[in-house]
Parts: sequence; C-alpha cells; structure tokens
Amino acid sequence: MEPLVIHALVMLFAWLVLIPIGVLAARFFKVLPRQDWPRQLDNQAWWKLHQFTQYSGVVLMLIAVYIAVSESGELGLSIHGILGLAAVILACGQVLSGWLRGSKGGPTDRNATPDDTSSWRGDHYDMTGRRLSFEAWHKCGGYLAMGLAFAAIATGMLMIGWSEMIFGLAVVFTLALWILFVVFERLGLRKDTYQAIWGPDKNHPGNSGGKP
Repeated sequence: MEPLVIHALVMLFAWLVLIPIGVLAARFFKVLPRQDWPRQLDNQAWWKLHQFTQYSGVVLMLIAVYIAVSESGELGLSIHGILGLAAVILACGQVLSGWLRGSKGGPTDRNATPDDTSSWRGDHYDMTGRRLSFEAWHKCGGYLAMGLAFAAIATGMLMIGWSEMIFGLAVVFTLALWILFVVFERLGLRKDTYQAIWGPDKNHPGNSGGKP
C-alpha cells in the first residue's frame, strides 16, 4: 500500500472515528441514561473514553503526518497541507490545554477533607479564571480543529483521486456524526460538566456565580 494512502486512512480513522466519539462522549454522556443523577455524581466513564479517544487520535494524526512528510520530504503549502497543518497545531494545543487546565478541587478531591470546605479549593470547583479560559479555548479550539480536519480530509481525498464512492461514504459518515450531535442535543443529553460532577446545589461556587 502506498504511503500517502496509509496517511489518508490513518487520518480518516483519527478524525472521523476516534476524535468525534470522544467529543460526543464529553458533550452528551457526562451523565449516563440510567444514572440516578443527582444522587449519583461524577461518573468517570465519559472522561476515560474522552481521554483515550483524543490521545489515540492525536498520536495517530502525528504518525500520519510523519508518513506524509517522509514520503514527500516537506510539509507542503497546498490548500490541503495548510488546512491539515492548522488542524494538527490546534489538536496539539488541545492536548496542551488539557495538561494546563488546573486543579479539580471539590469535596471528592483526593486532597480534600469532606468536613473542611477550605480544603475543597480548586480551579474547577471554584471556576477560576484559569478554568474559564481553559473551557473557552478547549471547546472553541476543538470544534475549529475538527472543521479544519474535515476540510483537509476532503481536499486530501481529491488529491489522491479516490473514487466518488469512497468520497461519498466519507461525506455521509461526516453528516451522520452531525446528525447524531443534533439528535442528542434535542434529546437533552447535554449536561453541564460542573453539575455532572458536583450536582446542582447552589452551595457549590460554580452553581452560584462563583461565590463560595
């Protein structure tokens, strides 16, 4: 199999399978359908799936970039190359922002004492400026990276000259992802991360405008 075809297949799997699954999990499955929320809080299934799919997707993406650069000897300044490079940079930025998101905090934090609220302090629990900046960047940057990646995939498939059937299947698969996104949104499956972890109690600072 030609290196550029391998590059394309790896990118397709990373951006059309792994990364979208992680995004859907993070947006819509913080609270599972059969979970007794808010009595049962901080379900970790979505978080583990999100981490696995995003890290795996980024690793595969970097492998695919290496394959393409090794074959051509350069990054390339075509439309496909520019779109792809922008998506790669944003995806790496997503990983970096995750590492810099700050501390969790809250009554269930491993460093917290349940009866001592002063030990509950944390960037996420207190919704500090650091946490708010992370959330704004992580969400906007992630969706922008996916949009650029989809455009890069389309231009890349045209460059390789894949058949209309394969191109059509990729388009249908992409549309199916967005349809799922809309359906889950309309079903009301999206739950605020803060409330998924700590519940809707107004005594929590993130539920009361940041006031402890």
